[in-house]
Amino acid sequence: MSPRTHHRQARNQARDQSRDQSRDQARNQARHRIRPLVAAALAAVVLLTGCTVGGDEGGDEGGDDGRGGSTAASSGAREPGADKDTGSGPDAENRSGAGASRREARRGIPGLGPRTLARIGDARQVFVVGAEGPDANRATAALYERHPTQGWQRTAGPWPTRNGRKGWTDDHRMNDLRTPTGVYGLTDAGGLRPDPGTRLPYDRGPAFDIRGENAEGEPLRGAFDHVVAINYNRVPGRTPLDWETPLGIDRGRGIWIHVDHGSGTQGCVSLARPRVAELLRRLDPAARPVVAMGPEEFLAR
Repeated sequence: MSPRTHHRQARNQARDQSRDQSRDQARNQARHRIRPLVAAALAAVVLLTGCTVGGDEGGDEGGDDGRGGSTAASSGAREPGADKDTGSGPDAENRSGAGASRREARRGIPGLGPRTLARIGDARQVFVVGAEGPDANRATAALYERHPTQGWQRTAGPWPTRNGRKGWTDDHRMNDLRTPTGVYGLTDAGGLRPDPGTRLPYDRGPAFDIRGENAEGEPLRGAFDHVVAINYNRVPGRTPLDWETPLGIDRGRGIWIHVDHGSGTQGCVSLARPRVAELLRRLDPAARPVVAMGPEEFLAR
């Protein structure tokens, strides 16, 4: 081999080695650039899925204190973003529960459908009396108040109640022994006993004394110790004892919330004595309180 040929081969070999080194270097640089991108993509998937298993929304009766949340993955590792709303861990779970409560409050009062809520209007206090069916003479009641930022909150109850002995009706008539369904104002109160501390106008006097027996033979005395007039077929702003009937006497009158006497009523709603007094103390005329009452199916419309 001539010196010239040997020199040419050595030069070509050096060039090939330089090219291979450059190619390997470029490949390694590309690999290092790709790894962070893959890691970032995987982290994004973890954050989007929350790295959790689904939590159940529950709450106490009525559903107005719903608690939602999530359970961290079994590894127990604290993922990036765990301190944010999309993360996991105790702080995120508490925030999720608070969010569920706010969502529940924004939805409205549990059990009340759009038509009933529309009839409530701008009232900020609603006493809900709901029964299982149209012929039921027992029901459950709770007071809800609308908070300016938190929405509807239950502030009293649930309490057991009684209503008309034959149940409910959307066409109440005198002596039909049914309670009228609907949404009605609560503006006036009174009773035989002294005012328990209500902000409603309170008419006290002997005319609230009642004698006789209920359908079960138990004494009625004391049933009107405290009453709240339900604005069905009456003129608001007057004593519960005012008997003017805008709809006519045949549509019934004197539908009150009063003290329970141990059986279904003539058409009123009755509560245990301490509960009537508590309701009177809670009702605020500035909140334009109303009662929404009837079978659950009716209220849910």
